[in-house]
Amino acid sequence: MNFLLRLSMLLAGVFLLQGVSSGAEAGQPSLESSGSSGSRIPLQEVGRIVTLHNTIREEVGVGPVRWSEKLAGYAQQWADHLVTSQCGMEHRPRSGKWREKYGENLFIGTARYYGTSDAVRAWAAEKTKYHGDALQSSHWAAAGHYTQIVWQDTTEIGCASGLCKDKLIVVCNYDPPGNFLGRKPY
Repeated sequence: MNFLLRLSMLLAGVFLLQGVSSGAEAGQPSLESSGSSGSRIPLQEVGRIVTLHNTIREEVGVGPVRWSEKLAGYAQQWADHLVTSQCGMEHRPRSGKWREKYGENLFIGTARYYGTSDAVRAWAAEKTKYHGDALQSSHWAAAGHYTQIVWQDTTEIGCASGLCKDKLIVVCNYDPPGNFLGRKPY
């Protein structure tokens, strides 16, 4: 995408989101105030991502999340690392330079076919695999992306993306993190 097109998309996103409050009512995006997403995701797409998350959360009676530039920057660092290191999906390690600090959902798909909002929809589709039980090591992985989205303690999200050849990589981070074994998400 050329520079002028990117700039016009970013400006359009800024104008569309000017009226967004920092109160994060259900279904409405909430952003930190600097006017930047914190990652390479345009502000207009940030609004869609937050709205999708909050719609999914509202379906199960969980409060809304708001966008965090800090988490988006953290996600962008990992997306960039994945693009430059292996062009694939791998969660952050538990220790070392890249150690995980937050909950994390990953997605990879064909660029030009999938967008960042499609990642959230794919994670939400795991709802059919979650049956309301406390998470156990034997069954949490099939619905782990979904349960992270609806984790009741999570209040902030930040997402990022990277392009590698014909692949779109999406990373979303969640604070506080979820998916604790022995607990229900809501």
